[in-house]
Amino acid sequence: MTDTRLDGGDGLVIWPGRLDRCAQEALLEAIADAVRTAPFFIPRMPRTAKPFSVVMTNCGPLGWVADINGYRYQKQHPDTGNLWPPIPAALLALWEDLTGYAAPPEACLVNYYRPDARMSLHRDEDEDALDAPILSVSLGDTALFRIGGRERKGKTRSFRLASGDVLMLSGEMRHAYHGIDRLYPGTSTLLARHADLFPDGGRINLTLRRVAKVR
Repeated sequence: MTDTRLDGGDGLVIWPGRLDRCAQEALLEAIADAVRTAPFFIPRMPRTAKPFSVVMTNCGPLGWVADINGYRYQKQHPDTGNLWPPIPAALLALWEDLTGYAAPPEACLVNYYRPDARMSLHRDEDEDALDAPILSVSLGDTALFRIGGRERKGKTRSFRLASGDVLMLSGEMRHAYHGIDRLYPGTSTLLARHADLFPDGGRINLTLRRVAKVR
């Protein structure tokens, strides 16, 4: 584990290699257990029902879902109807250590990127607690992360996020458009530990969010 951080002073902070290989493997075990409890589902665009290129599940009291009816948080898995599994303790500790926020996250989005998957520029604004940061953990293959500002067509900058890297969006950057342009297949062997769940390798992104405002 390292405390090295890249801080642009605008709310975007990256901790390269925050999780060492041992910590990554332990976290992957917890995520694999969660995926077996709450299987991956395919999120879809509102109105058109076009599928995302990623599949996903959630941990925590709330989970984020996307379907023809829109984006929302709910307590149950959309396919099984079961409650989401709890957020792994290691992620809760990471949130407490890095964010300084007064309340814990309520949702952990688990996005699985196969080698050809991507995520178009978007903003995370389905939460009431927009003052809370977003904390993101990368596991698996390196990805090219791109971030801009409040306008979709504004200037952007790009960073490579490798396995074990942690990223936080807060302040102005909490409202910025961001996405994943591509993966670099074969840059990590981590997911091979669970080839039954991740047969194509790829990348897992874990995104911690606070949904409700702190009263």
